[in-house]
Formats: sequence, structure tokens, C-alpha cells
Amino acid sequence: MVHIIKWKDRKNEISCYLPEDAVPDKNAVAELHQMTAMEETLERLTAVSGFFETNTPQIKKLILTPDFHKGAGIPIGTVMMTKGFVVPQAMGNDINCGMRFYTTDLSEEKIRQKLPELAKKIRHVFFEGGRQIPMTGRQREALFRYGLEGILETYRDSDRRGLWQYFQPEIQERWLDRTVFRGSIKTADAEGLEDFTGAYGELTYDDQIGTIGGGNHFLEVQRVAEIYDGQTANAWKLKKGAVVIMLHTGSLTIGHHSGLLNRKICQEIYPVGLTHPENKIYLIPEAYEKFNAWNRFWSVSGNAANFAFANRLFLGFMIQDVFTQVLGACDLELLYDAPHNYIWKKQIGGENYFIHRKGACCAGGCEEMTGTAYAYYGEPVMIPGSMGSSSYLLRGLGNPDALWSASHGAGRQKSRGEAVKGNDEAFRQFMEHFHVITPIDPNRTDLRGRADILKKWEESVRAEAPYAYKDIHEVIAVHTAHELAAPVARMEPVFTVKS
Repeated sequence: MVHIIKWKDRKNEISCYLPEDAVPDKNAVAELHQMTAMEETLERLTAVSGFFETNTPQIKKLILTPDFHKGAGIPIGTVMMTKGFVVPQAMGNDINCGMRFYTTDLSEEKIRQKLPELAKKIRHVFFEGGRQIPMTGRQREALFRYGLEGILETYRDSDRRGLWQYFQPEIQERWLDRTVFRGSIKTADAEGLEDFTGAYGELTYDDQIGTIGGGNHFLEVQRVAEIYDGQTANAWKLKKGAVVIMLHTGSLTIGHHSGLLNRKICQEIYPVGLTHPENKIYLIPEAYEKFNAWNRFWSVSGNAANFAFANRLFLGFMIQDVFTQVLGACDLELLYDAPHNYIWKKQIGGENYFIHRKGACCAGGCEEMTGTAYAYYGEPVMIPGSMGSSSYLLRGLGNPDALWSASHGAGRQKSRGEAVKGNDEAFRQFMEHFHVITPIDPNRTDLRGRADILKKWEESVRAEAPYAYKDIHEVIAVHTAHELAAPVARMEPVFTVKS
């Protein structure tokens, strides 16, 4: 059913798509009500002459996806459409946190046979300095300013060293059309990133690119367990029993840097003497008088988004490198790469609107995907379950009532603190049947007796265990019932890599 949540004490209402009989989390609802107080900020700013380009800036619509839960200031699963302004916090600080999905020619049986060797190699490549991604300052600047197209222009700088051996320009050019925004957001500069960029012509290494990040981020090797839509699955090269790879990560400290800059931009243009928002949520107007701030916002946000696209690209090369070294040459084919933390510009009836997604997938239908390889099926929507549970691949149905959006996961039902104190027996059973590869190998002989290290490791795994999240099957059922997206395939994990 669709729950209706009252928008503060106003006539506006918010559609909340939740599993049947589910009750919206009270902490998330309280956070939502605090967020919608931005209407009061909007009223105050509208009264300031010249702050907005028009006198009708609006929050046009708010919806909540089925994985709606408490975030930090703005709930996860919030989708908001505005006119005349943007709200940087409504995409979060992990700008362009998103998903990347590969089909492969790998064999599950071969992977399971070599799992101990794969785990050792994964720890080396992912966590022990074995990434080998040298870049010149010119490449990093091109990455920040032009995204994947910038990398394509400058890839020769790397001299095919390390992971660059897997960068094939003709394939990468083709994959741009399978990436939202072509993975390439043009920006004016790379504000505040000069030190990170480094010397223009010198090949150096950094500790960011090729990083999964913490929390619910992961790389998971999966088996296709069920096919629901044979026609779409065939077009997307999915077969039952096939091995696929799902990646979930974002812009890491680059996103945090951009988030802080955006907050600074908001506060710099806030009218002197005007009461500041109690909820600390600020906005940036699409106004000529504030044009520099507007351009800076898009440039700063684009830098982080471009980095996230590149980060997911190199994580794909990293797992390809592991498989190649242990199993032999393998083929990875990109199906799709999409953000779930960003702001989309959309024209409706000749007017400009801005769709903010924080922890929500874009789920365009055939009409929205016209001119792409997905025009006959709808946009690929990747919805992972909790660690160890099923994940789903769906096709977007372009539902305007849901702002062309879908969930980005199962959604937490327990905070990380609550999950750490979860059921011991449930955790034991989970670990018996699930393969998770983390920086720490708890079976190492030199860790015996190091209760402090093992306790910290166990808590990090417990925080993301299945009982901390909603039932993924119920979440998917909501998408079907309300025509947000249609299931194409269900996947089950073979193993998961987490920081």
C-alpha cells in the first residue's frame, strides 16, 4: 500500500511506498518532518527581493521509496522535485554513490573451487596496496573535470601500467552509452582539489581511486538464481546460473570535500540578517544574481560525481585483475552504471525542474530511455539486498507519480548500533553459509588471542548482517504492485567484498 505522510501542518502530502502492513519508521518520519521545514526557509527567502529568478520557487513533489529509513538530516529513500532552486543536502555528501553491474563468462563452480586463493588475492589487491592505478596530474584533472570521457582522452599517460592494462579504449567508448550522464559531467574547474591532483606530467599513486568505502558499500560476485522476464534478460545477456558482478560505492572523501564546499556556497549567499534554518538545510537559487554560486555548485558536485564513476570503473578492473591472475583471462561486460545520490535536471511542459535523489535509483521507462540501448525495455534498476541475501535487477517503468524512481536497496530496519547487538545464533548461522572478504582474515593464526581486533571485525560484519535490513523480497513486491519497476532477475551471492 502507499502510506500518506502529512507534510508538516500544510495541505501537502508525501507518498510513501512501503511493504504491505509496514509502518513508517518513527525516527525517519521525524527526520522527514524536520526536513520539510525547508518550506519555511523558502518563504523567508522568497520575501528577499532578487534572491530568486522568479517569485514562484517550489517544492513540487516529494515521494519516499520502499527502502525509506533514517539518514543524516534528510532520510534515505527521499526523492524531491523542485523548481527554481536546488538543495545540495538532498543528494547527501557521498555524491554519486551508485551501482555498477557486469555480466561475465565466469563459472560459479570454478570460483568456489578457488575461493581461498581468490580471497587472498582480493585482500592484496583491494586492501594491501596491490591496486596499481598510477595517474598523472593531467589525468586526475581530466577525471575531475570531464569524467570518463576525460580518462578516455588521457589514458595513454599511464603507459598501460598496472590496472591500465585492462583499459581498452574502444570498449570504454562503447560503455559510455551504458552509463548515466555518459559518466562525464563537464565542469568549469576542480575547486580545492589541486593538492590531490598532483604534478601535471608525473605518474603517482593515491589512496582513494579504487576504494569500496565503508558502511553498506560492497563489491559482490553473484549467481543469477531466477529469471522473471526472459525477453529483457536475453537482451541484457543474463542467463540462469550465470555469474554477474554488482558494485556499490561512491565518491568517498572527494564527495565529502564537495559536500563541505556546497555547504559553504549556500551559507555565503544566504542573506545577511535573515534567520538561518533551524534544520540547517540550505538551498541555492537558479537566479542570475547568484549565478556564480549556481555554477560553482554544479561544478563542485560534478567533480565528485565524475570521481565516483571512475572509482567504480577501476574497482571493476580490480576484480577482473584478481580473476585473471587466479582463474585466467575473463570477460566482463558492463550492463549499466547509475547514481542514486545526485540531482537530475528535467524539463516538463517547457519548464525546468530538479529531481533530487538521496538513496534512490532512477527508474526511467521506455519513453525516458528513448535513443538509448534500453529504449525497448526501460532503465536497468539495480537493487541489492542486505549482505548475504538476494539482490534484484529490474527494468524501470517510468512512473511519474513516483518521480521516475525506485529503491536503492532493502533499507535498514535496525541502526548499526542495534545490529551489532543482534541475535548471536542468527549471526552464527549467517556466517556459516556466507563468504565475506574483508581487510581482516579472522582465521589468520597470528590473530588468535587478539580479541580486540576480532571484536572490531565482528561488529563491522554484524552491522551489515541480514537481520539489520528489511526483507528485500517485500521491497521488490512494492515496486511490482505500484509499477515503479518490473523484476528481470534475482541474484544470490557467491561472495562479497567489504571494507
